[in-house]
Amino acid sequence: MQEHVPAGQLDEATEALEELAGVLADDQSMEDALRQLAESVSRVIPDAEDVSVTVVTPEGASTAAATDERVVAIDSDQYAAGNGPCLEAARTRRPVRATREDGRRRWPEFARAAERADVCAYLSAPLVIDDDVIGSLNLYSSRESAFDPFDEALLRLFTTAASTTITGFRRYDRSRALIRHLQAALESRAEIDQAKGVLMAAHGIDDSEAFARLVAESQRHNTKLRDVARNLLASVRRP
Repeated sequence: MQEHVPAGQLDEATEALEELAGVLADDQSMEDALRQLAESVSRVIPDAEDVSVTVVTPEGASTAAATDERVVAIDSDQYAAGNGPCLEAARTRRPVRATREDGRRRWPEFARAAERADVCAYLSAPLVIDDDVIGSLNLYSSRESAFDPFDEALLRLFTTAASTTITGFRRYDRSRALIRHLQAALESRAEIDQAKGVLMAAHGIDDSEAFARLVAESQRHNTKLRDVARNLLASVRRP
Protein backbone atom coordinates (compact mmCIF):
# COMPACT_ATOMS: atom_id res chain seq x y z
CA MET A 1 0.00 0.00 0.00
CA GLN A 2 1.22 3.51 -0.68
CA GLU A 3 1.69 5.48 2.53
CA HIS A 4 1.90 8.89 0.91
CA VAL A 5 1.13 10.55 -2.40
CA PRO A 6 4.24 11.33 -4.50
CA ALA A 7 4.48 15.08 -4.97
CA GLY A 8 4.40 14.85 -8.76
CA GLN A 9 1.61 12.30 -9.07
CA LEU A 10 -1.25 14.79 -9.12
CA ASP A 11 0.63 16.91 -11.65
CA GLU A 12 1.19 13.82 -13.78
CA ALA A 13 -2.50 12.94 -13.56
CA THR A 14 -3.46 16.45 -14.61
CA GLU A 15 -1.02 16.34 -17.52
CA ALA A 16 -2.32 12.94 -18.62
CA LEU A 17 -5.92 14.18 -18.60
CA GLU A 18 -4.93 17.28 -20.59
CA GLU A 19 -3.14 15.10 -23.15
CA LEU A 20 -6.18 12.86 -23.31
CA ALA A 21 -8.46 15.84 -23.94
CA GLY A 22 -6.25 16.77 -26.89
CA VAL A 23 -6.39 13.25 -28.27
CA LEU A 24 -10.17 13.15 -27.98
CA ALA A 25 -10.39 16.34 -29.99
CA ASP A 26 -8.74 14.58 -32.93
CA ASP A 27 -10.62 12.55 -35.51
CA GLN A 28 -10.14 8.99 -34.29
CA SER A 29 -12.09 5.90 -33.32
CA MET A 30 -13.56 5.31 -29.87
CA GLU A 31 -11.33 2.25 -29.52
CA ASP A 32 -8.22 4.40 -30.06
CA ALA A 33 -9.44 7.02 -27.58
CA LEU A 34 -10.20 4.44 -24.91
CA ARG A 35 -6.84 2.75 -25.47
CA GLN A 36 -5.15 6.12 -24.95
CA LEU A 37 -7.13 6.53 -21.74
CA ALA A 38 -6.11 3.06 -20.52
CA GLU A 39 -2.46 3.83 -21.22
CA SER A 40 -2.75 7.13 -19.33
CA VAL A 41 -4.19 5.35 -16.28
CA SER A 42 -1.34 2.83 -16.39
CA ARG A 43 1.21 5.66 -16.48
CA VAL A 44 -0.30 7.71 -13.66
CA ILE A 45 -1.14 4.89 -11.19
CA PRO A 46 2.14 3.02 -10.63
CA ASP A 47 0.55 -0.24 -9.41
CA ALA A 48 -1.67 -0.43 -12.50
CA GLU A 49 0.47 -2.71 -14.64
CA ASP A 50 -2.42 -3.35 -17.02
CA VAL A 51 -5.70 -1.54 -17.60
CA SER A 52 -8.87 -2.43 -19.48
CA VAL A 53 -12.20 -0.76 -20.26
CA THR A 54 -15.34 -2.88 -19.96
CA VAL A 55 -18.48 -1.79 -21.82
CA VAL A 56 -21.83 -3.37 -20.90
CA THR A 57 -24.70 -3.36 -23.43
CA PRO A 58 -28.00 -5.27 -23.60
CA GLU A 59 -26.11 -7.87 -25.67
CA GLY A 60 -23.56 -8.40 -22.87
CA ALA A 61 -20.17 -7.19 -21.68
CA SER A 62 -17.05 -6.74 -23.80
CA THR A 63 -13.59 -5.21 -23.49
CA ALA A 64 -13.46 -2.02 -25.55
CA ALA A 65 -9.74 -1.32 -24.92
CA ALA A 66 -6.82 -2.79 -23.00
CA THR A 67 -3.12 -2.21 -22.53
CA ASP A 68 -2.33 -5.93 -22.91
CA GLU A 69 -4.08 -8.91 -24.49
CA ARG A 70 -3.64 -10.98 -21.34
CA VAL A 71 -6.20 -8.89 -19.46
CA VAL A 72 -8.61 -9.22 -22.39
CA ALA A 73 -8.53 -12.97 -21.72
CA ILE A 74 -9.11 -12.40 -18.00
CA ASP A 75 -12.05 -10.12 -18.75
CA SER A 76 -13.52 -12.61 -21.21
CA ASP A 77 -13.50 -15.38 -18.59
CA GLN A 78 -15.37 -13.21 -16.13
CA TYR A 79 -17.93 -12.21 -18.78
CA ALA A 80 -18.49 -15.89 -19.54
CA ALA A 81 -18.90 -16.68 -15.83
CA GLY A 82 -21.14 -13.67 -15.28
CA ASN A 83 -19.22 -12.41 -12.26
CA GLY A 84 -15.98 -10.69 -11.31
CA PRO A 85 -14.76 -7.28 -10.11
CA CYS A 86 -15.49 -5.49 -13.42
CA LEU A 87 -19.10 -6.68 -13.50
CA GLU A 88 -19.59 -6.16 -9.76
CA ALA A 89 -18.39 -2.55 -10.04
CA ALA A 90 -20.89 -2.01 -12.85
CA ARG A 91 -23.72 -3.67 -10.91
CA THR A 92 -23.09 -1.95 -7.57
CA ARG A 93 -21.95 1.41 -9.00
CA ARG A 94 -19.09 1.32 -6.48
CA PRO A 95 -15.34 0.78 -6.86
CA VAL A 96 -14.30 -2.80 -6.20
CA ARG A 97 -10.81 -3.63 -4.93
CA ALA A 98 -9.84 -7.27 -4.40
CA THR A 99 -6.78 -9.44 -3.84
CA ARG A 100 -6.11 -12.92 -5.15
CA GLU A 101 -7.54 -14.44 -1.95
CA ASP A 102 -10.69 -12.30 -2.27
CA GLY A 103 -11.06 -13.44 -5.86
CA ARG A 104 -10.81 -17.12 -4.99
CA ARG A 105 -13.64 -16.71 -2.52
CA ARG A 106 -15.91 -14.35 -4.46
CA TRP A 107 -15.33 -15.13 -8.15
CA PRO A 108 -13.54 -18.49 -8.54
CA GLU A 109 -13.70 -18.63 -12.36
CA PHE A 110 -12.33 -15.12 -12.70
CA ALA A 111 -9.68 -15.79 -10.02
CA ARG A 112 -8.35 -18.81 -11.89
CA ALA A 113 -7.95 -16.75 -15.07
CA ALA A 114 -6.27 -13.94 -13.12
CA GLU A 115 -3.83 -16.31 -11.42
CA ARG A 116 -2.83 -17.81 -14.75
CA ALA A 117 -1.78 -14.27 -15.77
CA ASP A 118 -0.02 -13.67 -12.43
CA VAL A 119 -2.52 -11.00 -11.38
CA CYS A 120 -2.72 -10.67 -7.59
CA ALA A 121 -4.82 -7.51 -7.12
CA TYR A 122 -7.48 -5.68 -9.09
CA LEU A 123 -9.39 -2.43 -8.82
CA SER A 124 -12.49 -1.63 -10.89
CA ALA A 125 -14.61 1.52 -10.94
CA PRO A 126 -17.99 1.96 -12.67
CA LEU A 127 -18.51 4.03 -15.81
CA VAL A 128 -21.76 5.99 -15.61
CA ILE A 129 -23.43 8.05 -18.34
CA ASP A 130 -26.64 10.01 -17.61
CA ASP A 131 -27.23 7.87 -14.52
CA ASP A 132 -26.89 4.66 -16.56
CA VAL A 133 -24.00 2.29 -15.83
CA ILE A 134 -22.31 1.37 -19.11
CA GLY A 135 -19.25 -0.52 -17.86
CA SER A 136 -16.12 -0.17 -15.76
CA LEU A 137 -12.47 0.88 -15.82
CA ASN A 138 -10.26 -1.93 -14.53
CA LEU A 139 -6.74 -2.01 -13.06
CA TYR A 140 -4.59 -5.13 -12.63
CA SER A 141 -1.39 -5.67 -10.63
CA SER A 142 0.98 -8.52 -9.77
CA ARG A 143 1.40 -7.04 -6.27
CA GLU A 144 -1.15 -8.24 -3.71
CA SER A 145 -0.79 -4.98 -1.73
CA ALA A 146 -1.50 -2.83 -4.79
CA PHE A 147 -4.02 0.03 -4.86
CA ASP A 148 -5.08 2.33 -2.05
CA PRO A 149 -7.81 4.97 -1.47
CA PHE A 150 -5.82 7.61 -3.35
CA ASP A 151 -5.63 5.28 -6.36
CA GLU A 152 -9.42 4.98 -6.17
CA ALA A 153 -9.73 8.78 -6.15
CA LEU A 154 -7.48 9.06 -9.21
CA LEU A 155 -9.40 6.30 -10.93
CA ARG A 156 -12.64 8.25 -10.48
CA LEU A 157 -11.08 11.11 -12.47
CA PHE A 158 -10.33 8.74 -15.30
CA THR A 159 -13.78 7.12 -15.21
CA THR A 160 -15.21 10.60 -15.74
CA ALA A 161 -12.93 11.02 -18.77
CA ALA A 162 -13.91 7.57 -20.09
CA SER A 163 -17.63 8.29 -19.66
CA THR A 164 -17.20 11.61 -21.47
CA THR A 165 -15.34 9.84 -24.28
CA ILE A 166 -18.06 7.25 -24.79
CA THR A 167 -20.81 9.87 -24.57
CA GLY A 168 -19.07 11.99 -27.20
CA PHE A 169 -18.69 9.12 -29.61
CA ARG A 170 -22.29 8.01 -29.11
CA ARG A 171 -23.47 11.52 -29.94
CA TYR A 172 -21.13 11.60 -32.92
CA ASP A 173 -22.55 8.28 -34.17
CA ARG A 174 -26.10 9.58 -33.74
CA SER A 175 -25.18 12.73 -35.64
CA ARG A 176 -23.66 10.68 -38.48
CA ALA A 177 -26.80 8.52 -38.63
CA LEU A 178 -28.99 11.63 -38.77
CA ILE A 179 -26.86 13.07 -41.58
CA ARG A 180 -27.19 9.80 -43.52
CA HIS A 181 -30.97 9.92 -43.10
CA LEU A 182 -31.10 13.53 -44.23
CA GLN A 183 -28.96 12.76 -47.27
CA ALA A 184 -31.22 9.83 -48.15
CA ALA A 185 -34.29 12.05 -47.72
CA LEU A 186 -32.83 14.74 -49.99
CA GLU A 187 -31.93 12.15 -52.62
CA SER A 188 -35.45 10.71 -52.41
CA ARG A 189 -36.98 14.17 -52.75
CA ALA A 190 -34.89 14.86 -55.85
CA GLU A 191 -35.94 11.56 -57.46
CA ILE A 192 -39.61 12.15 -56.63
CA ASP A 193 -39.46 15.65 -58.12
CA GLN A 194 -37.87 14.24 -61.29
CA ALA A 195 -40.57 11.54 -61.52
CA LYS A 196 -43.29 14.15 -61.13
CA GLY A 197 -41.70 16.13 -63.94
CA VAL A 198 -41.78 13.08 -66.21
CA LEU A 199 -45.48 12.49 -65.52
CA MET A 200 -46.33 16.18 -65.99
CA ALA A 201 -44.58 16.25 -69.36
CA ALA A 202 -46.00 12.93 -70.55
CA HIS A 203 -49.62 13.50 -69.49
CA GLY A 204 -50.01 17.27 -69.42
CA ILE A 205 -50.96 17.28 -65.75
CA ASP A 206 -49.99 19.60 -62.91
CA ASP A 207 -47.65 18.98 -59.97
CA SER A 208 -50.41 17.86 -57.57
CA GLU A 209 -51.89 15.33 -60.00
CA ALA A 210 -48.44 13.92 -60.80
CA PHE A 211 -47.71 13.46 -57.11
CA ALA A 212 -51.13 11.86 -56.53
CA ARG A 213 -50.38 9.31 -59.28
CA LEU A 214 -47.06 8.40 -57.68
CA VAL A 215 -48.77 7.97 -54.30
CA ALA A 216 -51.50 5.81 -55.81
CA GLU A 217 -48.88 3.59 -57.47
CA SER A 218 -47.04 3.32 -54.17
CA GLN A 219 -50.19 2.23 -52.33
CA ARG A 220 -51.31 -0.13 -55.09
CA HIS A 221 -48.09 -2.13 -54.97
CA ASN A 222 -47.25 -1.48 -51.31
CA THR A 223 -43.94 0.07 -52.41
CA LYS A 224 -42.10 3.06 -51.03
CA LEU A 225 -42.75 6.28 -52.88
CA ARG A 226 -39.01 6.66 -53.46
CA ASP A 227 -38.86 3.25 -55.17
CA VAL A 228 -41.85 4.08 -57.37
CA ALA A 229 -40.07 7.24 -58.50
CA ARG A 230 -36.81 5.35 -59.14
CA ASN A 231 -38.60 2.70 -61.17
CA LEU A 232 -40.32 5.32 -63.30
CA LEU A 233 -37.07 7.18 -63.93
CA ALA A 234 -35.33 3.92 -64.79
CA SER A 235 -38.03 3.04 -67.29
CA VAL A 236 -37.72 6.31 -69.19
CA ARG A 237 -33.91 6.04 -69.26
CA ARG A 238 -33.90 2.62 -70.90
CA PRO A 239 -33.01 2.60 -74.63
